[in-house]
This record gives sequence, structure tokens and C-alpha cells, in this order.
Amino acid sequence: MATQLEARSGTSARVRVQKFGSFLSAMIMPNIGAFIAWGLITALFIPAGYFPNETIGALVGPMITFLLPLLIGYTGGKMVYDVRGGVVGATATMGVIVGTDIPMFIGAMIMGPLTAYLMKKLDSIWDGKIRPGFEMLVNNFSAGIFAGIMAIFGLLAVGPLVTLFSDAAGRGVDFLVSNGLLPFTSILIEPAKILFLNNAINYGVLTPLATQEATETGKSLLFLLEANPGPGLGLLLAYAIFGRGMAKASAPGAIIIQFLGGIHEIYFPYVLMKPLMVLAVIGGGMAGIFTLVLTGAGLRSPAAPGSIIAVYAATASDSFVGVTLSVLMAAAVSFLIGSVILKTTKSTDDDIAGAASKMEGLKGKKSSVAGTFRSTSATDGPIRNIVFACDAGMGSSAMGASVLRNKIKAAGFPDVKVTNLAIANLKDDYDVVVTHQDLAARAEPLTQSATHVSVDNFMNSPRYDEIVELVRASAAAEGGVDPKNPTPAAVAADADTEGAGTGAGANDVLAEQSVVLDGRATTQEDAIDEAGRLLVDRGAVDASYVAAMHEREKSVPTYMGNFLAIPHGTNAAKDLIKRSAVSIVRYPEGIDWNGKQVKFVVGVAGVNNEHLSILSAIARVFSDKAQVARLDEATTVDEVLALFGKVNA
Repeated sequence: MATQLEARSGTSARVRVQKFGSFLSAMIMPNIGAFIAWGLITALFIPAGYFPNETIGALVGPMITFLLPLLIGYTGGKMVYDVRGGVVGATATMGVIVGTDIPMFIGAMIMGPLTAYLMKKLDSIWDGKIRPGFEMLVNNFSAGIFAGIMAIFGLLAVGPLVTLFSDAAGRGVDFLVSNGLLPFTSILIEPAKILFLNNAINYGVLTPLATQEATETGKSLLFLLEANPGPGLGLLLAYAIFGRGMAKASAPGAIIIQFLGGIHEIYFPYVLMKPLMVLAVIGGGMAGIFTLVLTGAGLRSPAAPGSIIAVYAATASDSFVGVTLSVLMAAAVSFLIGSVILKTTKSTDDDIAGAASKMEGLKGKKSSVAGTFRSTSATDGPIRNIVFACDAGMGSSAMGASVLRNKIKAAGFPDVKVTNLAIANLKDDYDVVVTHQDLAARAEPLTQSATHVSVDNFMNSPRYDEIVELVRASAAAEGGVDPKNPTPAAVAADADTEGAGTGAGANDVLAEQSVVLDGRATTQEDAIDEAGRLLVDRGAVDASYVAAMHEREKSVPTYMGNFLAIPHGTNAAKDLIKRSAVSIVRYPEGIDWNGKQVKFVVGVAGVNNEHLSILSAIARVFSDKAQVARLDEATTVDEVLALFGKVNA
């Protein structure tokens, strides 16, 4: 049986907290370099530093007070509303900075995104209603006036509230320290790491409190509560010595990635594979924190990633012994507890590959380290049927299936069937199921015996190459198609069959009047409207289908990669489609599509499978960067139509 993932709700409390934590970390992580710069200047040039220098040391205060919060506010605003959001977000952040005497990181994480979001809503009110020639005047003054208002709001309202919260949280930490309870925070932190909820704790609470403490005392042990590599090191050492199978064999390599590289998620599958092992990392975390409390050691700035190298780089000058002992004690206790668990519990060959897939399920997206544990023979039998599943089964999945189908044919396996379906129509009779990462939780319960692969980019996902290797390995194990001797004749014959579909029917699906080379929209929402109107104007869909295209975009983005987005309606909106049609709108300057640049918007409405041949052609074009460049340079609609016709010829 293939890899199986647990069903989970995309709207669960865990997922919501996870998304919130990811949003917080996305504001902090791009600015970690600035935190490190501040930490180094502090360590070297303050009066108690290695090389005291009053002139250079004067940088410390302005950096922590102004630079870091402004960077966070700008980053948070930019995430919501691009550069315009970043500018108003940073301006509003000045209000909370001036209104308090503590580093205003939490205030910046509130004011940046909030101001950008409200600015975006305000802009939508007068979008398209400004007289030509007055756009810049209105845009600049509206941003300036509103950012000023929000700065005052931050000064008078948000800043004082954040100060109260910070004071309360600080008193809570002091209470835990003075009563010897701080080590017990590992009971929350270590399981939260495994469930990918640590970002909400680390960047929402610990880092702001730790930075505030570091400005007052020069260091803080709070920086090391989550970043200590000791618990993971001890766990992996236990597996390396007492583990079995793939888990034992992979543990030494995982140690290098975790301890030196700082990628802690490498050890998460080892805990998920044997959940009782969470006691090992909890025990290790408690021992590490207890050691820090006893020695009074701490870091000057965040250690990111959680590598022993980054930890030492951020260690305060008087804390190297304490930090070293903390890491060693955490590793030792974690190793001892983990070894006892491995030796006393019933052992079989550990399914580390299955645990890695489960970890990806908890994370909600592909892990950069999970491939370390995967074997190319992850399935029990040959792979014959692969299905791409999406909400409606007519757009994203069709193009993804076409791209993967071509890759598998090129590898010499024309008999492997690659299809696409709506999730609602899935049955548990596929070998591999491919979905967008946001839809994986819906597909998994319906196809529990399949290997599940989630992607965030249907056009050029690196996961496709993994699937091809999986097909290659399963074919070799079966003794069927020789992966080193592809069958060109079969591939060519099959390609000809697919190309035969591009004829009058395809031309009817994509007509000259449905291709626009210079779109007028400037936002994602307007681009969907423009592509949808072309479908309505051709009589292919009811006017209300455009609203369903927006609804689909809110649930799962239709960005495909290589500057392409293919908005289409939801599965429930199929009754609004009168006949199959495709529209293509090019935006030479590009449009921001949830943080991605899109130059080509393809509106899709499909009845049965009549539109799949042209979608296959579109997929072939956009999977080839040279073809995308030609499409970008096309000067006539005929060139566009010819380009799509040529690839299927």
C-alpha cells in the first residue's frame, strides 16, 4: 500500500494557528539579518562589549527602537498590499514607536498589515472612478492622509495597549523564572514545534520579549527556548544507535542537517513515527532551559536558523559556557529518554518515509527535508494511474496533468495514465494523487490507499521529477518497461494521438475574439473580471459565472507558475457553463497575484472534456520558458493562436 496521510480539517484550530504563526514569521524572517547586525554591533561596541566604542555603539539604540520595528511594519504591509502597503504600514508603525519606550515589534506586526489591509480596501472604493491625469495625485494624498491617521491611532491607542501586554507578559516570564517554572514551557514548545505551531509562539511572543530583555540586560535566555538544537540532537543520536531500518540509517545524516544546518524539522518525522518520543524532546528542552536558568546564560539576538553555529554567533560574551552546557544537557537528557523508549517499546522496521509524509501533511506544504527519507520504491506495486485533483477538475488539474504526462512520456512510460478530476469525483483506485497543497486535506480521505503528492505550482513543480522517479523505480521493480530504454515509437504515437485533438474543436474553444494582448486590469480581481467578461461575451457562460471565478480564487489560488494564472469557476458553478471556452489576456507590465507576478491570465470554462486539448497546448507552452518568451513578445493575436496550435501539431 502506498503512503497514507491522516485526514484533517483545513479549518481546524491547529491550521488556523499555524497560518497565523506563518504570517508572523513571514514578517520576522526576512529581517533576521538586521537582528543579527544589531546583535553583533551590540556585542562588539557597547561599553561592556569586546571592543567598546562610544561612536559606533550609538547605533544600538536607534536600530532597536526604529530600524527593526520599521522593517517589520514595512514587511507586514508589503505582504498584504505590495510596496504601497509597505509604505503606509511603516509610516503607521512610527506611531507605536513614538508612543512607547520599549522595542515595538508586536506593535509593528499589528500596524503594518492592518494599515495595508485598510488602505487596500479604501483604494477599492474609488478604483476606476478617478479622472484621467489625477491618479497620482489621489493615490499619493490618500496614502499620506490615511497613513498619518493610522500613525496617530498607533500613538494614542495601539502603542499603550501593546505596552500593557508586554508588561503583563514580562511579569509572567519573571514569575516563571522566580518560581523555577520556566523549564515547564517545554511541555508546550516542543510538541508545538512538531505540529508547526512554534512560529506563533516564537515570533508572536518570545522574540519580542527576548529582544526587549536583551536591550536592558544585554542578553536573554528566551531566544534559546525554541532554537536550542540539543533536544533534536539527542533524539537523533538515540535513533542512530538504537533505531532500526531506514530510521537508523538516516539518523546520522539528519544530525548534520539539524545540528549544523539548523533545520529542526528534519527530526519531526522521527517523533511522528513513534509519538512516545515526544517525551524525549520535552525532557531535553526542560533540561536545557533549567541549565540556562542556573547559569544565567543567554543570547544577544535571535539564532536563526537554529544551528549550533548561529547559536554561538548570537551568544552573549559571558554566556558561552552556560549555552554550551545547555545544549549538551538538552542533548544528553533527550538521548537517555529516547534510548529507553527505543529499547523498551516494541520495534519493527521504522516507517520513516510514512512519517515524513505525515509531517508534510501537518505542515500543509512540501518540506524541504522530507525527501531525505523517501525511497523511490515507496509504493507496493507498479504505478499505472495518476490523477490530478482540484476543486472543479477543469483548469489547474488539467494543465498539471498535461505537464506531468509529457514528462512521464519523455521518460519512456507511455502506458502510465495521467488524468484529472474534481475532488468530489475521486475514488480510491489511483496509485498517485496530486493536489494543490491547500486541497490535500480534502483529497486524502477519499483516496487513502494512494501516494499523495501536494504541490504549490502546477506548471513547474519539482515534485514532478520525484513522481517520474517513482514511476521509473516501480517499473524497474516490476520487471516491465526498461527505464534505460524508452520506447520512442510508443511515445510518438501517443503524442500524435493527443495532438490530434487540436483541430476545429480546439479553435472553437479558443477564438480570436477571446485573446487580448494588452489587458487593462491592474489588480488580480480586475484581471479575473476581464478574463471572465470575455467568456460571457462569447456566450460561453452565464454572467454570474464570473463571481464563481472569484470564489474559487479565494479558496485555492490559480497561479500556475511561469507568469500564468488560470482563474475558473468552482465545481458548484458548472451549471452556469453553456459551452466550453477559454480566454487569454496578456498583461505586459505584470499583475501582483498573491505575491507572484502574472503576465498571462487564462479564463477557463469547460463542459465535459472539450477544452482539455487547448489546455494541454497552453500547458506545453508555459512549461517551456522559451515558448513563454515568444508569447511575451507576440505582436498579433494570430501569433498567439499559431503558437498554441503548433505545440500540439
